[in-house]
Amino acid sequence: MQKPSLGKNLWELLRFEQTLFALPIALAATLWAAGGWPPARVLFWVVLAMVGARTAGMSANRLIDARIDADNPRTKDRLLPSGQVGVASVTLVMVGSLVLLGWSAKQLNPLCFALSPLAFFLLLGYSYLKRFTWACHFGLGVVQACGPLGGWMAVTGQFEWKALWLALGVSFWMAGFDMLYALADEEHDRSHGIYSVPGRFGAVVACRLSRACHVVGFLFWCGFSYAVSAGPIFAAGIGAVGALLIWEHVLVGPGNLEKLPIAFFKVNSFISVILLLATIGEILI
Repeated sequence: MQKPSLGKNLWELLRFEQTLFALPIALAATLWAAGGWPPARVLFWVVLAMVGARTAGMSANRLIDARIDADNPRTKDRLLPSGQVGVASVTLVMVGSLVLLGWSAKQLNPLCFALSPLAFFLLLGYSYLKRFTWACHFGLGVVQACGPLGGWMAVTGQFEWKALWLALGVSFWMAGFDMLYALADEEHDRSHGIYSVPGRFGAVVACRLSRACHVVGFLFWCGFSYAVSAGPIFAAGIGAVGALLIWEHVLVGPGNLEKLPIAFFKVNSFISVILLLATIGEILI
């Protein structure tokens, strides 16, 4: 049997397809900021910046959590703890991704470039939060909120409060589904001193707090719709997102984790794509 190539292993390790969680909403932010299609060069560098950020964050997470993953029965067979991919390779990908993010920010405008060190800090630092606080899920939310903020500033070259509504929606949405994802490691986290909402408070509280986060995130997105004076197409998209959030909590609950991969990967990808498509429909039709 042929051994998988290093490139294929890295693709599996870093889960590049998960860029779909954040990239569509960052692109939606560029459209709202421009009031239509932004310049092609802006879209180009925003996409590269988002790919660089997502890859840097995931590779750093894999490196930082390698020992934790090795101790967890669910993750011990991942490519890095199992030795199928070396630390040097993942480190090289991380450094290259940070360079790509910084260079892309420089091509966009001075504000994006000036804020890139903060992005580096958040991307490399959020993985350590699970060693100190059960609120680590909100750290991930803050990191992901940088996507739409960055997309907006890539177009305007300045911070605008309207973009914060969209970003805060992303932040609470991400924190909420990260709590659901952590349900799979509830007992392991508790027994190994790893901080998470399920490990600290149990599955029932984690699901309730996740629902609360998704309600708050949904309300922020409704607030964004009002702030940008969106019409019926975007409102319909927000409604569809609300329905998907409800479906996510129907699929996953305490003692009901069989459909967690569907809820985590598919439903959340649909949410971000719907927000982008609703934006395109609202602005361009």
